[in-house]
Amino acid sequence: MYEVHDWAEVHRLFHREGLSKSRIAGRLGMSRNTVARLLGLDEPPRYRRKPRGSKLDPYKGSIGVMLERDPRVPARVVFERLRREGYDGGITILKDYLARVRPPRREPRVYQRTSYLPGELAQCDWWQLPISAPVGGGATRKVYGLVTTLPHSAAHAAVFCHSKTTADFSEAFLRTLRRLGGAPEAVVVDRDTSIVVPKSRPARVHDPVAALLGALRIRPIVLLPRRPESKGQVERTIGYLERSFLPLRSFEAIGDVQAQHDRWAQEVAFERHHRRVGAKVAHAWAAERSHLYPLPDPLPDTDRRIEVRVSRDGFCRIGDVDYSTPPELAGRRVSVRVSHREVVIHVDGRQVAHHRRSYTPADVVLDPAHAQALRIARRARTRLARADADIPEVDLACYDALIEAC
Repeated sequence: MYEVHDWAEVHRLFHREGLSKSRIAGRLGMSRNTVARLLGLDEPPRYRRKPRGSKLDPYKGSIGVMLERDPRVPARVVFERLRREGYDGGITILKDYLARVRPPRREPRVYQRTSYLPGELAQCDWWQLPISAPVGGGATRKVYGLVTTLPHSAAHAAVFCHSKTTADFSEAFLRTLRRLGGAPEAVVVDRDTSIVVPKSRPARVHDPVAALLGALRIRPIVLLPRRPESKGQVERTIGYLERSFLPLRSFEAIGDVQAQHDRWAQEVAFERHHRRVGAKVAHAWAAERSHLYPLPDPLPDTDRRIEVRVSRDGFCRIGDVDYSTPPELAGRRVSVRVSHREVVIHVDGRQVAHHRRSYTPADVVLDPAHAQALRIARRARTRLARADADIPEVDLACYDALIEAC
């Protein structure tokens, strides 16, 4: 069974590098039919949860003893020893287990090259700004920026948000590529937990990130820990932003941070003469854009989707903010699509609420129609509880008329 990372790599090699199915199969160690099946999937594959037990479980103690004696003992030798003890499973699950439990080898230090072909590489990193932006209600929140650079031309794009989650990274990274005009062949990232699965060996990006990179035909390059020099271009760009963009500026909201940065980038950063590039950044960027891979149309969906239960008073909580729904949905589970700008609520595939996303702590976002319906529902419940229902007066004279008619 193959994972979303296999799907992403197969699509990148086929669509970006133009390799045949046979060459992809040889490079990735899979059959040509498997390559064809993965290419036939427009979306990354989904998998069922693996069963907890395996035939290998009773023999893990014996494996531990063998690894203590020789940490690099070949899987075939371990397999033969376990066969003598009664193990009747396959060698593949044994190899997978050994890959997880063997002591890690000391990895040789590598250095990032300092010259790049146009469209070859991008570097990406989070920038924690030393400021907070107003979010309403007298409150402020930290501001983070995702900075993506093209080392060949020294062009950069930055997108700002109030948090650093996997969903924030996916959406912000796609928005930076839209500003840069296309996708490079590969992107260099560090081991930030919003991008890379913590403590994964070998390092692997989160499934939503892998799905996005696969749709964009971009190969991820995850750096070794504590190697900031391997993404020196984006580190220097963040330093340049802190020295040249932030001083003497104030911001009214995060949208104002984005607007001021984009205007400054076009008027100042892209108009400067870059010594390493040997030209204006804008001119080098214009030349590099023709080497970038076109972004797909439509763009990949990066919105976060979750399920929540509506409270008894008709609100669903996303983060620390309550968003209103029609009161009749109280107690039901609803599907919520969250982006940096909006919150959309669905029930059984039908949209029931649409709100502007709020970042104000403990805020209540209330649709006027929902508020009116909620007031009517509350009045009705109060009157029923008091047995104070409106019952029209009955005219008893009609009964006298019926008796006389008989």
